[in-house]
Order: sequence, then C-alpha cells, then structure tokens
Amino acid sequence: MQGETGAALRDRVAQHIQAIYHDSPLGASPEGLAAALLDIMRLPPEQAPPLQHVNHWNQCDAVLITYGDSLLGRDEKPLATLKRFLDENTDRLLKGVHILPFYPWSSDDGFAVLDYSSVNEALGDWSDIEAIAADYDLMADLVINHCSSRSLWFENFVKGQDPGRGYFFTADPGEDLSAVVRPRTSPLLREVETSEGTRHVWCTFSHDQVDLDFRNPEVLKAFVSIVRQYLDAGVRIFRLDAVAFLWKVPGTSCLNLEETHEVVRLLRTLVEHARPDAMLITETNIPNRENLSYFGNANEAHCVYNFSLPPLLLNTLVTGDCSYLKQWVMAMPPAQNGTAYFNFIASHDGIGLRPAEGLLSDEELDRLIQAMQRFGGHVSYRALENGESRPYEINIALFDALQGTVAGPDEWGLERFVCAHAVMLGLEGIPGIYLHSLLGTRNDYQRVEHTGHARSINRHQWDLDLLQEALADGDSSHSQVFRRLKALLAIRRRQAAFHPNATQFTLHLGTAVLGFWRQSMDRRQSVFCISNISREPQALNLMDINLIDSHQWMDLIGGEVYGSRDQQLELRPYQTLWITNLPDHC
Repeated sequence: MQGETGAALRDRVAQHIQAIYHDSPLGASPEGLAAALLDIMRLPPEQAPPLQHVNHWNQCDAVLITYGDSLLGRDEKPLATLKRFLDENTDRLLKGVHILPFYPWSSDDGFAVLDYSSVNEALGDWSDIEAIAADYDLMADLVINHCSSRSLWFENFVKGQDPGRGYFFTADPGEDLSAVVRPRTSPLLREVETSEGTRHVWCTFSHDQVDLDFRNPEVLKAFVSIVRQYLDAGVRIFRLDAVAFLWKVPGTSCLNLEETHEVVRLLRTLVEHARPDAMLITETNIPNRENLSYFGNANEAHCVYNFSLPPLLLNTLVTGDCSYLKQWVMAMPPAQNGTAYFNFIASHDGIGLRPAEGLLSDEELDRLIQAMQRFGGHVSYRALENGESRPYEINIALFDALQGTVAGPDEWGLERFVCAHAVMLGLEGIPGIYLHSLLGTRNDYQRVEHTGHARSINRHQWDLDLLQEALADGDSSHSQVFRRLKALLAIRRRQAAFHPNATQFTLHLGTAVLGFWRQSMDRRQSVFCISNISREPQALNLMDINLIDSHQWMDLIGGEVYGSRDQQLELRPYQTLWITNLPDHC
C-alpha cells in the first residue's frame, strides 16, 4: 500500500466501480469513471495512500449533536449564536460538533434537501460553517439516499432536463415489493407525471423525500462533488444519513445490499486520500448485527452509530435490571484500530426500537413503550410485509424519559439521567451528546402541536437569553445537568483508559449494578466503571472487582481514596464510580 501511485489509486477506485456497477450499464469504462471521480476530488496523480488502521481520535474526543438553529440569539444568525455558545460555555470539552442538515430544505427538519451546495440563509452562510470548522471537528450530514421533491434536481427529472434527468429511482407498481424494509407506513411509490409519462418514484421515507438512483453514475459523480465541496469548507466527519437504503433491487429487502457497502468503501477511499484524518460515520438504524457490518474489514465506515445502546440503557434504568444491557456489552466485538463505535443515548430522532430487536423481548419492549407514554412520549411506527405496523421509535426528551421507572415517576430523575451519561462516557467508543441532553431540555409539546410531527418533542429551540438565565440559576435542573455532564467530560478526557479503542471487559456484579473495566492501550491505567442502575442502595465489596493491592485506588468522580481492597462500599441510587489506579494518566 505504501508504494501506491496515482495510477494504482485509479485502479483501486475502478475496482470499487466495477463491484458497484457489475449489473448496471455504465456508459463508460470503470477506468474512465474512476479518472473522472479523481478529477472531481482533485487528487494528485501520484499520491501515497494514508496509513491504515490508524485511530484519528482519543479520549479527548466528544461530539455535540445539534441543529443549526437550536440556539437563537438576538441580532445574529443561529450558526454564529451556536459558535458563541460553544466558545463561551463549554470550556472546550466538546472537540467536535455535528450540525444537523444546514442546507435549504423543504421538510423533515433538514433531511429533505433542496440544495446540497448552499447553507440555509436562515442559519448563516459558508463563512459561519468555516468558522466553526476552524475551531471544532465538524461533522456534516451527507443526505445521500434521497433529496427534496422540490429540489432543482427533481424538477429537472420531471422535465427531462439535466442535472436531474435519470437521478431518481422508479419502479413498476406491478412488481412484488413486499420484501422491502422501510421505516415508515406511507406508500412506497409516488405517482409523478413527467415529460416521459407517468413514473412511480421510490420514497423510502416520505413523498417529499424522493430516493436517488445510484445506478446512474451521474448521481455518484454529483455526490463526490458535494463531498469535495464540504472538505473544502472544513468538514472532517461525514455522517452518511440513511445509507443502508441506498441501493435498490426490487424483489429484495433493498436494505444493506452489497452495492451499498461498496459505495461506502469507495467514498472512504476517496475521502481518506483527500484528507487522511477525515472520517465516515454510517447512520444505520437497523438491528445490531447488520449495523456492525458497516465496519467491513476496517475498510468501510470509520465509525458506526451504536444504535442499540439508547433503548438498552433506557430499559436498564427504568427497570433497575442491567441483564440485557450487560449481555449486549459482553457480545460487542472490540472495534479494531482504525474503527470506533459512536456512542449516543439521545439524538434529534427518537429512541429507535429496531436496534433492540433480538436483544429485548416483545414483552420488554411493550413495557418500555408503556412507561415512555406515561412520561409524555409518543410512538412512531413502520410498515411490515403483511401490511401491519410495528413500533419503530419512541419520541421523547431523554430527561423526561428518565424521570421515573416502570413503576412511575419518582425523585431520582436527575441522578438517573446523569447515571445514563456516566455509563455512556465510560464505554468503549466516541461519545456523542445531544445538545438538549447537555441542557436537560424537557418535552416540547408546543412544538409538536405546531409542526404536527412527533419527533419535534425533542427538537426545542432555546432563546439564548432564557437559556443563560436557566444555566445561571444553580438550582435549576438545566444548570445541574449542564454542570455535572461537563464535569464528567472533563474527567474523561484526562484518562487514557477512556481512549475509544482501550480494552473493555464486563464485570459480573448482579442485576442492579452495571460494571465494566477499561484499560489504557499502554496497560498502565485501569478504570473500573461501576453504576448502581437501581433506586435502591447497593452494597459493593472492592474485592468483587479484583483490585490489585499494590496500587492505590480512587474514585475519579467523587474523589474518595480507597485504602483496602476488602473495603465495603454502599452505592447510592444511580451513583457511578470510576475507580482508577492512576488518575489523570494521558
């Protein structure tokens, strides 16, 4: 690999293209399309490849997830307000920021893109994006499966003009499409009158989100051009939105097809040659085994969203039983160097239930859904092959989701919420924290009523002045959440044992205490992460976690020093300990 030349790179890209288009007419040779893609990416004719299996992250990495207009200030565009808030309030504890689609859009809060090459004027402009990218690792969405039905591309598709003619996937409504897996209950095909007659356009998500047809190489070239533009604007991390649905073959599930995986491999090859520390993250809200397949052999996504974590951790904390979560943690394979899990427990979307399939029983899922509905949450559904529907996600703000247990609300909501984040921050992987979790934002029923969409419950827009007042009030839940989560982030970033690829082993401490052990890559530091996930005090003997007598151990969170390995502790409800032999070892 180290001796690869420009021609060899072209050959490698051509191999990707051959694998993608093996059954589709290209209109050009794979080598010709490869040369065109390299020209779009402005890759030098002779360029050494990047080093393989390199971790472009460490324990300092944590990513804030936010919409561009979640914070609204006076007399400035929201992107400028966002940067000012980050600069003045987060103490540089968040190395990265994922700004959800900041492009002009027509629906789905940005995920029906009108124009990939522009910044939504209501948010700011490219100079605002570049300013954020200059100080933070910027993650941007590559909304690659579909775009808006009101985009220029789709208007041109209807007219039979370029660019757009042949850009969208159509199907015969007479074909058997019953095997297609979808996250929605709306009809899959949308009838459209075009210059070439009636066409039935494929819509995986909504009729305003029309699916692109990557069988047409012009679509691939258009997206490679978009990638190049984002790199030029400072984007380092590309979130491949809904990528699992990308390639369609009627008669199949149209999910996770091999051509889709090959497109991801191609994009990785192009991106990592353009910027060696650039990263691809696949957003694949699907069952766990299928999700993990997007690592490939460390040649696809650098990171995959750990979609099973949110429902499993939520279930753990509202039932007081960590059995299912512990089984999953034990079964998760370590991410090899050059790859990492992207951990999150809340996002702009709901808490997905598909990633819990096969991990939680139907009875457990029903009990969880009922508890969330009692706490003010909504449930979204997806269509099954037989025409029935099945719960797809729970829509609720995480702070409200953790206000109680299956028995009902209680006084432990704040502690339970902080415990959830302490667990996530300790686990192998890179943590992503949703802005509204960092701020302890509650269910926004008014926004749901205004938009008519259940997901809006967790998409509140803060007036910055009101937010600053809430954060300045030391007794407010917002202030307490913000302060305590920042404290955990500050501790985490100083511990080498919390490197995203550091060793992890699960401890067996019963059903009410979740424990796992992290060890730094140089094997000098250990951290035992132990959480009482119940609302009853739990006894813990330090001998149970096999501490070494020759070391002095202390809790990084509470500061307590332990003088004897047979010391008996009592964990308060939802208390987390990070017990280490070598504090602040980086």
